[in-house]
Amino acid sequence: SSQVYKGLDIITNKVTPQEQRLCRHHMISFVDPLVSNYTVVDFRDRAGPLISFHAADPHIEDIFARDKIPIVVGGTNYYIEALLWKVLVDTKDKESAAPTPLPDRKVELERMDGAELHRRLRHVDPVMAAKLHPHDKRKLARSLQVFEETGIPHSEILHRQQQEEGGGPLGGPLKYPHSCILWLHADQAALDERLEKRVDDMLAAGLLEELRDFHRRYNREKVAENRQDYQHGIFQSIGFKEFHEYLVSEGNCSPETSALLLQKGIQALKQVTKRYARRQNKWVRNRFLKRPGPNVPPVYGLEVSDLLRWEEDVLKPALEIVESFIQGREPPAEPVRMEYDVHENKRSHRVCEVCDRVIIGDREWAGRMR
Repeated sequence: SSQVYKGLDIITNKVTPQEQRLCRHHMISFVDPLVSNYTVVDFRDRAGPLISFHAADPHIEDIFARDKIPIVVGGTNYYIEALLWKVLVDTKDKESAAPTPLPDRKVELERMDGAELHRRLRHVDPVMAAKLHPHDKRKLARSLQVFEETGIPHSEILHRQQQEEGGGPLGGPLKYPHSCILWLHADQAALDERLEKRVDDMLAAGLLEELRDFHRRYNREKVAENRQDYQHGIFQSIGFKEFHEYLVSEGNCSPETSALLLQKGIQALKQVTKRYARRQNKWVRNRFLKRPGPNVPPVYGLEVSDLLRWEEDVLKPALEIVESFIQGREPPAEPVRMEYDVHENKRSHRVCEVCDRVIIGDREWAGRMR
């Protein structure tokens, strides 16, 4: 109902036209699909001023200045974490932006062999190298990029963040102390069923034609030259690489083969969608619920397994929580609490002599030793 949206501003990338009519939304359709180097830092730099109490740019009318409450909607919990806590490392020089886009150094580094990246990182930042797996090219490249562009080891920058007042093992202090998190979660079986139906609904709504069109306009030439890249930009989104075989062979194989490749793509899309949902829930548990220290907003769980009980299980308690939050009262609901091991090292580095593999993290090592 419109009452739900009264007094709110929504920062999200997922919204229906009806929702946009009820409440002002931000950051919708503002990045060209072919931009390949848009990062979580770019997102933070654009979203942060919208919810800042004092926006540095006079052209930005921040939400609090209009006596509104910003609601950040996920999506990707990593991006939400980057807004709530000081956890990112800036490497871009905003004062001396080049007139033409410069090559993305991280992308250049990722083209190198993982062992070589690890060797280079050991030379300039042995502390960070000891925490990263030699096969984790993305994180290795990022740490090397940070050192090349700042002259400071990545591990040292993260250590300085953690030592700030309010910081902790997972990063720097909380930036907005008066925050709360509503976590919509469902029984795994119900969630899996709903996600499979979502894929079917997307296909019925024209997903394949959208993929064909995008493939024809932007990706077919790259595929022909073996330059396709499903690791960066829009092409890494769920849905593109799962239908790669189907798209590149359509019209060049028998109808039977094409139908088989289509079904293979559909099943792959359903599987990767369910895996992504599991990773997002795992992120909430490990980075929000188990976050060490006092600077963690309360997380209120809302059970969404039974959509027929949406009003009783989700909408009504959510409104009560938000109303109490705005009025400075204790909500009637209890926040979710999870125990965490303050001594657990998620970046410990061990080598299993039996299988000659590098094992990162105390929990992974303990599981291997069972």
